[in-house]
Amino acid sequence: MHLRLSYLLIVLVSFFASGWGFLEHDGWINIDLHHALTPARPEHFSHRGNISIPSLNAGLSTIVQNPLTDSELESLKVLARQNGFYRLRATVTYPNGSSQRFLTSSKACSLLLAQFNDVLWVSLDPNGYVTGITTSQDPAPKISECTAENTQQINEKNFSSDVIIRHAELAPVPDTGSFIQKFEREREARERGEVRDNRGFFAKYWMYIVPVVLLVFISGATNQDAAK
Repeated sequence: MHLRLSYLLIVLVSFFASGWGFLEHDGWINIDLHHALTPARPEHFSHRGNISIPSLNAGLSTIVQNPLTDSELESLKVLARQNGFYRLRATVTYPNGSSQRFLTSSKACSLLLAQFNDVLWVSLDPNGYVTGITTSQDPAPKISECTAENTQQINEKNFSSDVIIRHAELAPVPDTGSFIQKFEREREARERGEVRDNRGFFAKYWMYIVPVVLLVFISGATNQDAAK
C-alpha cells in the first residue's frame, strides 16, 4: 500500500514538473478587437481587427487589423491632446464556444507617437484560459507630449502589432520523489533487518535502565526510613 502511494506521488510530481510553460492539451483561441476613439462617445467601440491563435503552445498567431479612417484618426488626435486614454476591448472565444471579455487601456498620446506600433500581451493560466490582455507601446524618444503641432504631422493609419503569449509559471515543486524513494528503501531495509543500529549503549537501552535506577533509588530511600 505504501509503495503504491509513493509511486502515485512520484507520477503526480513528474506530471506537474513536465507541464511548466506548456499546456497538456494544446488548443486554439480567437480574439476580436474593438477600440474606443471618440472622446464625446466613450461608450462607442469600433472594430479594430481579429487575432487567430491556432496553437497556444506554439505561440503562433495571425492578426488582421483595419486601417483607421480619417475621422477616426482625427478623433484619436483629439483624445491624445486631451491626455485621454485609448481603450481596447478584447473578446476571447474558445473551442467549446465560451467567451471572455477584457478591457485594457493606455495613453492615447503614447499610441499616436508610436505610429500605431504596439504589443498585445495575452496571458494564459495552466489550463489554457486567458487571464488578461494588455497593450503597450514604445513612444517616440524625443517627444514627450501631444500638442496640436506634433500630432498634425502624424498621418499613419495602419496598426503594426506584435502578439506575445505568456504562459503561467508554476511555483517550484519540491523534490518529493527522491525523498519518498529514500524513505521506502529505509523501510524495506528495516523490515529485512539490514539496517545497523550505531547508537550508544545507553541510547539503545535507556528505557530499561531508567526504571531500574528509579526502583533502586526508591528502595534505598524506603530502607533508610525503616532503619530510623
